[in-house]
Amino acid sequence: MPELPEVETVRAGIAPHLTEQRFSKTIVRNPNLRWPVPANLEKLLRNQRVLNVERRAKYLLIKLETGTLVIHLGMSGRLYFVSPDTPLGKHDHLDWLLDNGKLMRYTDPRRFGAVLWLNPGEETSHKLFSALGPEPLSDAFSAEYLYSKTRNRKQPLKSFIMDGHIVVGVGNIYANEALFLSGIRPTLEAGKLSKPRCERLVENIKIVLAKAIAQGGTTLKDFVNGDGKPGYFKQELMVYGRGGEACVNCKTTLKEIRLAQRSTVYCPRCQK
Repeated sequence: MPELPEVETVRAGIAPHLTEQRFSKTIVRNPNLRWPVPANLEKLLRNQRVLNVERRAKYLLIKLETGTLVIHLGMSGRLYFVSPDTPLGKHDHLDWLLDNGKLMRYTDPRRFGAVLWLNPGEETSHKLFSALGPEPLSDAFSAEYLYSKTRNRKQPLKSFIMDGHIVVGVGNIYANEALFLSGIRPTLEAGKLSKPRCERLVENIKIVLAKAIAQGGTTLKDFVNGDGKPGYFKQELMVYGRGGEACVNCKTTLKEIRLAQRSTVYCPRCQK
């Protein structure tokens, strides 16, 4: 599933093509995504000018004059630009034709993604956004904030930092990597995290995510960016997907376990 760096990479890729353009036509071939595509989407978007393209958690927010088009890529969604005469594929569910002749296409084999509409003011009040935690690269996500949230929590720390109500966008790959860099075992009870270790973890979450964004995300299976190119952060991974291999620091065999049904890899020597 695309995580925050992958979604941010898509945002950065499509924004220059969309900003200040108008939607001249919207074609919905299959409205049956994770949630139904609004039946009046074509009417809502017709001739609307794109003011900006933003991201909140893993949601793309295309800001228009009368509201916001929300796109979630789900497990296998792709959003990219093609020539208007490009042949359709089996899983090409939506097209947006711009007034400059460019066409943006949404492809999603598993149909776990979403295309929704928000009226003005709903960006924070809508149920999908109202309970979200801060963005991990923002000043709001600080050591003081994380320390206050972890008090008296018995949840394993890796699961805790992956909870979007605590902080958004720290997906499985990046949680594994940040905990390794911080020398913290993923199974540690969140409430046992000290202030100094909170500082280290917050710093490394920011470092890992920023580096992944700079590398264009991590391509493991489905992800490519808005230009059809893969992300290259996979080459930087130190623990994720490397269970049974030698630790890059101490050469101890990395241990792989399941934590909250997610693959979790750590070094039993470096991480305490």
